[in-house]
Amino acid sequence: MSTSGLSPKQARQLRIAAASVLLVAMAAVLVIRLASRTSVLVVGVYGLAMILCGVVIELSRNGRTRLGTWLLVGGLSAALVFDWLILP
Repeated sequence: MSTSGLSPKQARQLRIAAASVLLVAMAAVLVIRLASRTSVLVVGVYGLAMILCGVVIELSRNGRTRLGTWLLVGGLSAALVFDWLILP
């Protein structure tokens, strides 16, 4: 058992579920942002965030849960910062 009390299988399933929920959330935010303002930059930022969620799901399926967690947190944080700073 790891220090968090989750078995490796449970950790993988948790990361996959979290990344799947965030993937759907990023798709919803993309639709909302495109409804208010059509921009290639909006599609780029949220498209990359959605791709990142898919990569994290695949990493978690292959047992790379820590790497997937860092990528998920860092990548989605960067997407939100870009949305706040760059996208008007």
